Amino acid sequence: MRVQSLTLAAASAALLAPTTPPAMEHATARTEPVVRREGKVAAADLLARVRSCDPVSRGRYRSDDGTAANIPVCGTPEAVFWKADMDIDCDGRPGSRCNRRTDPLFSDATAFEQSDGRYLSAERLPYIVVPAPSRIWDHREHGVRGGSVAAVVYGDRVQYAVVGDVGPGHIIGEASYATAKSLGIRPDPRGGGTPSGVTYIVFRNTKVKPIEDHAAAVATGERLAELFVQRK
Repeated sequence: MRVQSLTLAAASAALLAPTTPPAMEHATARTEPVVRREGKVAAADLLARVRSCDPVSRGRYRSDDGTAANIPVCGTPEAVFWKADMDIDCDGRPGSRCNRRTDPLFSDATAFEQSDGRYLSAERLPYIVVPAPSRIWDHREHGVRGGSVAAVVYGDRVQYAVVGDVGPGHIIGEASYATAKSLGIRPDPRGGGTPSGVTYIVFRNTKVKPIEDHAAAVATGERLAELFVQRK
């Protein structure tokens, strides 16, 4: 069962990723999610790089309320990662797929906003959700903030995304409607998602600006993923 995401203020910027000129901003926001089945970096190569876990969280997360707390956040010098389920975040700017009619837990806000001050569109923008800072883990202490670049791996697919929302402090494993759809996961907020098999890799100290520039997220993600798998 998905738990409604929380809205927190965006944190201070870290390392900036390539940006898109203002004139291109709206065109970029309308672009369909770009998914890489193999691409420059294969899903298998990313999964091999995160096979072992050096925990950076003080405790472990639940995938949903009522499940066992058995998911650690792991880390390397370049990234943090976790392996979990995927619940569907349909929050933010309402559309035909994400609204109060389609999602009983719908919220018209996300933790972070676009450059024009509007909330993100879960339907159009691939993003992931991180847990609110808690005694278990504070993502901000590990170079993860709104706009940080992530590689989401499911099967043989890799979807590059940004950190776009913040959820409950004890649950992990959630991403936007657009992320799920691009990975071949049922995106319905009422009963979609998948109970396991998703790996979330967030590259430390990165930031896409503006956050809605998906093309920049893909370009930065591919570059960082290539460097990530090359490191021993």
